[in-house]
Amino acid sequence: MAGKERAERRRRWTPEGWIRTRRVVQALALLAFVVLFVWSRRGGWPAMLVNAPMRLDPLAMLAHLIASRTVLAGSALALVVVGLTLALGRVWCGWLCPLGTLLDWIPLRRRRSRHRSVPEGWRGVKYGLLLTILAAALFTNLTLLVFDPLTILFRTLSTAIWPGVDQVVTGAETVLYQVPFLQGVVGAFDRLVRPVVLPVEPVFYRYSVLYAGVFLGVIGLNVIAPRFWCRYVCPLGALLGLLSKLSLVQREVNERCTECGACARTCPTGTIRKEDAYASDSGECTMCLDCLAACPEKAIGFPARISEPDWREYDPDRRHLLASLGASIAGIGLFQGNLLANRDHPRLIRPPGARENALLSKCIRCGECNRACPTSAIQPAVDEAGLEGLWTPVLVPRAGYCDYSCNACGQVCPVEAIPPLRLEEKRQRVIGQAYIDENRCIAWADATDCIVCEEMCPMPEKAIVLDEAEMLRGDGERVTVQRPRVIRERCIGCGICEYKCPVNGEAAIRVYVPSEGVGAVSF
Repeated sequence: MAGKERAERRRRWTPEGWIRTRRVVQALALLAFVVLFVWSRRGGWPAMLVNAPMRLDPLAMLAHLIASRTVLAGSALALVVVGLTLALGRVWCGWLCPLGTLLDWIPLRRRRSRHRSVPEGWRGVKYGLLLTILAAALFTNLTLLVFDPLTILFRTLSTAIWPGVDQVVTGAETVLYQVPFLQGVVGAFDRLVRPVVLPVEPVFYRYSVLYAGVFLGVIGLNVIAPRFWCRYVCPLGALLGLLSKLSLVQREVNERCTECGACARTCPTGTIRKEDAYASDSGECTMCLDCLAACPEKAIGFPARISEPDWREYDPDRRHLLASLGASIAGIGLFQGNLLANRDHPRLIRPPGARENALLSKCIRCGECNRACPTSAIQPAVDEAGLEGLWTPVLVPRAGYCDYSCNACGQVCPVEAIPPLRLEEKRQRVIGQAYIDENRCIAWADATDCIVCEEMCPMPEKAIVLDEAEMLRGDGERVTVQRPRVIRERCIGCGICEYKCPVNGEAAIRVYVPSEGVGAVSF
């Protein structure tokens, strides 16, 4: 019996066994990412658990540290990935990265093609992007973190994929509910998945096609070369690649190699080259072990020992560093020359506490707040904040409102760009101020009672009051109408009045960015 167990262990840890193990780990890591995404909604799992994937990201945490000049205890989780990389190389990319796993599962081009369509020098693009991100962070700019792989995937799930899944499920439920004998099953299923997995009310995001398009573009690059994103673009991969040059475990080819080329044909990152006697760049190897299984001579090993860093022509040098610094300075100069850098867009409404919290130097563009917001009021900024504030959180009251009983966005933010305010404190933060358009308001323009905005106002002392006034209708009839009026000293700009306004199209009451110096109301 013991002999059989030993034989089973030996069989399991063959090269093929290691590859099976890697694929299982990849699937479990992707599943964990999606599960944590699902339960990052308001009322889900604890914030410190659901935002852990973002805090594992060394690039996001390092850039945040540089830009914000603050050290957060939670950011130390990224040291786990750093330590893993220094020990085992780029195992994050080959075993754990959820985006990398999807790229493996959707190859679009066979690895065994002998044609090398992309010059090796292009690998330097990702290092240039990495250096530019870190150089811009010195000037408190984090715009280019939109290229971080984890933020791309989480943002896409939040704003495009999950709302799409909800619409498909809702459509299927609507159709199936028409069948009498299925009504009980459909109702039970709906109660099971809402609000645990899917929202009770449908959520909508602006520019969903844009976010989905960026994601599909990353996947589509696989047509050019397998894992094109990882090879040539990914800034997180670049950071881990530099660390991997110092890793304890590295790929090695021994004297049994017959130069058959099987390893080069199966390498997903194309880093095994005939010109280098089928050696590989430790900064490009994702430790997938495919070459280990492909080698017929067992000439490949992964020993643990201290090695000299192997620098290649595409690796960053002083020239790249100076170019990245220059690009950062030029880009920031252009950002600062934009009108929106000197005067806020009138609809740039930030989540509670974010405006006065130096948001632009702290936000890593992860989209956690978009997902946590129960009304989908928080959306990624596109034109409201200029390029400098691209995809930072902005409130869009016509899409949703800031729930008076909710402070989920601040709790879930992994870098406290939206401060974790207590609910009582959050309720006093002014994020905007409401203004009535008397030319569109039903009561003001049509001399017809409408008190929706006043009824919806959640403030203990209503920020919207009703004034009775005599008005003359178009037919000449004189009537008494209750007309809404905003008491701006009480308004926090939650936006529920704009969201609930029954006027089609643009609401008759709209929330705008607050005046300078307005920060909180007192009860």
